[in-house]
Amino acid sequence: ITALTNLGLGLGRVDGWVVMVPYCLPGERVRARVWRNHANHSQADLVEVLKKSPQRVEAQCPLFGECGGCQYQHLSYEGQLAFKRAQIAELLERIGGIEAPVGEVVHSGHTYGYRAKLTPHWPQPRAGEFLPVGFLHVNSRTRVVDVPYCPIATDAINTVLPKAAARLRSFNPPPKRGGTLLLRESDEGVCTDFKAVITSTVCGVRYRHIAGEFFQNNPFVLPLLVEHVKKQAGAISARFLVDAYCGVGLFALALADGFEKTVGVEINAAAVELARQNAQLNDKKNCAFVVGQAQAIFSEIDFAGQNTVIIIDPPRAGATPEFLQQLVALKPRRIVYVACDPATQARDAKILCESGYSVADVTPFDLFPQTRHIENVITFDARPVSG
Repeated sequence: ITALTNLGLGLGRVDGWVVMVPYCLPGERVRARVWRNHANHSQADLVEVLKKSPQRVEAQCPLFGECGGCQYQHLSYEGQLAFKRAQIAELLERIGGIEAPVGEVVHSGHTYGYRAKLTPHWPQPRAGEFLPVGFLHVNSRTRVVDVPYCPIATDAINTVLPKAAARLRSFNPPPKRGGTLLLRESDEGVCTDFKAVITSTVCGVRYRHIAGEFFQNNPFVLPLLVEHVKKQAGAISARFLVDAYCGVGLFALALADGFEKTVGVEINAAAVELARQNAQLNDKKNCAFVVGQAQAIFSEIDFAGQNTVIIIDPPRAGATPEFLQQLVALKPRRIVYVACDPATQARDAKILCESGYSVADVTPFDLFPQTRHIENVITFDARPVSG
């Protein structure tokens, strides 16, 4: 095995032919069984590790290797951080054409017991058979592995998980179809109602949000991420802040005190209404929130770009071309780009750098230890116009 892919798979070659093998590490020699061939590589299952990496550790979860939730429990945490940092640099160079120093990965030290939201699934019940409640098997899109305890979830969630599964199995008649449970820890405790409005406190700011919708689910690293964004946004003494893809106002409200005026822009009208409520709840009088339209996202922004910092935190697909065009046209002095997918971020970074911006800082955050996922923050500054 010579490398790890960004999906967490080991990559090896047999007579030049690429074979992808899960749960193994660079430097290891393994025996693997091929189960699917593709045009330019094969997929295989790990059968035996013949030569171990010094970075290999014992997984803490007995279901590791069956449950598809984690990819790196066999890799030391120091090794996970080193690989994720290198992955950011590689993606920026390969996709974005950008060579920039990548900072140390920021983490909280909570390598297990950190996840404040869990969404276990169950398949369509079959008469007389045990109903598993958990997560998809690593090699299946339909088979569910029963997970009575999840080591990466918080203690509060693991207390509720078996009770929620038992209640589901007790239904008479049983559910007709498969589905998904919600367990979300907040200030009020663990919520199981997807539509409930709950409260989470981050850096002293209280946020009301819908339990089943997006809100960062690592409460130990999230304050560190918010403080970093606050530092990056406040470093240039700009007067105005725009929080695009603002959701319920996470960054806008946390950073509002450092700016003359802050505006959050979001296409989800329900999220905007909650953001407005959150501004009142936290007495942030210089915050406004607007529903942005795809064709004119910044139509209600009357700030001069040279006095403005923009934070963007798009979904996994990254920013849309229309958004980037409007962002570049606004010409903010600084852009702080928070991403849950560094690959799409690197793609967008290339566009920004070709449109008059340069990279000022790259700092990854490990919101998801034991998994292949990594959050990354890139700060861009507008290059001075020559002439």
